[in-house]
Amino acid sequence: MDKYTEYRPNVAAIVLTSEYPDKCEFMIARRKGMRRGWQFPQGGIDKGETAQKALLRELKEEIGTDKVDIIAEYPEWISYDFPKNAKNLRLYPFKGQRQKYFLVRLQPDAQIDLKAYELPEFEEYRFVSGDELFKQVAFFKRKVYRKVIDYFIKEGLL
Repeated sequence: MDKYTEYRPNVAAIVLTSEYPDKCEFMIARRKGMRRGWQFPQGGIDKGETAQKALLRELKEEIGTDKVDIIAEYPEWISYDFPKNAKNLRLYPFKGQRQKYFLVRLQPDAQIDLKAYELPEFEEYRFVSGDELFKQVAFFKRKVYRKVIDYFIKEGLL
């Protein structure tokens, strides 16, 4: 594999509050050390791991819980490139990420704990409305987020 020519296999979770569908708010979290690094929880798929298993593992590692109900899965994989000026570009031998998105609802007894994993990726989280979501998330993720959210709206899930 040539450096920066491949896409890292990845899962992403659109986490809704446990009050869904009565209340539709999205969880976003801010990456550690990044003032404008708001995003959905996401992470790599390990070799031999299914996308659903990776989703639950990543949620447990990143937000401290895998107590979610999977509502739906986006039917396609979506790729995006890392921004050319991103510091993390040097850390990965990838051009960007190829993601599978899942729409999930927190179970009522789920407890979010950003420090559950020994190396926390996030330092803050919040639940936001759909309008607020696109004002907060990192600019280079907005196009993909819009595509996925619009699909779930069209399907009557949001």
